[in-house]
Amino acid sequence: MDLVVRAARVITPDGERAADVGVADGRVVAVADRLDAPAVVELAPDEVLLPGLVDTHVHVNDPGRSEWEGFATATRAAAAGGVTTIVDMPLNSVPPTTTVAALEVKRAAARGRVHVDVGFWGGIVPTNADDLGPLHDAGVFGFKCFLVHSGVDEFPHVTEDELGRALTALRPLGALTVVHAEHPHEVGEAGPGYRGFLDSRPHRAESRAVGAVVDLAAATGARLHVLHLSSAEAVAHVAGARRRGLAVTAETCPHYLVFVAEEIADGATEFKCCPPIRDAANRERLWRALGEGVVDLVVTDHSPCTPDLKQGDFATAWGGIASLQLGLPAVWTHARRRGYGLTDVVRWMATNPADLVGLTTKGRIAPGADADFAVFAPDEAFVVDRAALHHRNPVTPYHGRPLSGVVRGTWLRGRPVGDRPRGRLLTRGGGA
Repeated sequence: MDLVVRAARVITPDGERAADVGVADGRVVAVADRLDAPAVVELAPDEVLLPGLVDTHVHVNDPGRSEWEGFATATRAAAAGGVTTIVDMPLNSVPPTTTVAALEVKRAAARGRVHVDVGFWGGIVPTNADDLGPLHDAGVFGFKCFLVHSGVDEFPHVTEDELGRALTALRPLGALTVVHAEHPHEVGEAGPGYRGFLDSRPHRAESRAVGAVVDLAAATGARLHVLHLSSAEAVAHVAGARRRGLAVTAETCPHYLVFVAEEIADGATEFKCCPPIRDAANRERLWRALGEGVVDLVVTDHSPCTPDLKQGDFATAWGGIASLQLGLPAVWTHARRRGYGLTDVVRWMATNPADLVGLTTKGRIAPGADADFAVFAPDEAFVVDRAALHHRNPVTPYHGRPLSGVVRGTWLRGRPVGDRPRGRLLTRGGGA
């Protein structure tokens, strides 16, 4: 062993315990009561050793819209938030990741600039059926599509028939497809205030679309994952799919577990996202679904933009929330109020996202796993200051909000994350 990390509280797959975590060549080799190594790092009494979080829903927007974000800034924000692995979405960058050539452009933009490990999603659009197999072979972690307009014209949405044909082609490959599930026939014109925006994307828009996703899973046998579930009414479709033995999973995001529609002012466009933040009763139903395991994971859907695009009203402002650095304290603050522990948060934000995309050496502190750690002080409180955030543009609805839990250090493969980028570009199956 090169290193031992000693902590009174370590979150392991078997629960929380006091332990020494032994590291060799960037991997965990032992978790035991007492270990020896040339270097021993002992955590403070108020610190907990967590596995590095895995965020499978991040829009880096690089290349093409790097003024919105970028690999250097996004991965610095990730590390500051205890996230050691991200999977980058295929849109908002130009070109979108819908061909192998576009994937190589994106990898070239990321190479040598990432502070944490980075994987990539491919995209499904109406015109790239012949590109799906080659993208899969090139190592993307799965494929994203929209059932409604994506917000950018270069990544058009697909119809249910088009998605069905893509799933039929992808099923023999065992590929995962992740779906922005809002139904185009249920989404209307947004009004300028928050109520008008919320009414334009009602519960039935998600519920109808998630029902269609479940039907496609049944018809094709494909693996399908519902992205950023905001409506608790759609949870019943996911639960029904589980009872039928279908390969359907779902995620939600910190902003749906923290914020409520009743508290959003008409001019507060920093809260705009699609699907929208809903009412307080809906939020509590989402928490119950998460606690019951019907919703599998929590990821940020980090979707930043330049400040000017957040100006105006809810009809015209860009829909996306920047929260990559804040996901852990945001979720922890509200989870602990509802009786959940850090073992639950780690399952939702590290282990289950890693398992979703097949990263078997991520998201856990166990022998054989990468020595990716977050040193977390769960009882330390702070107030979010947008000037202290590392993502490129300081626009966030969390500004001024008190949260509990501070990330005091992040380790990637047994070494603290520092100023020099050491992240790797990952391919499906765990290769770099």
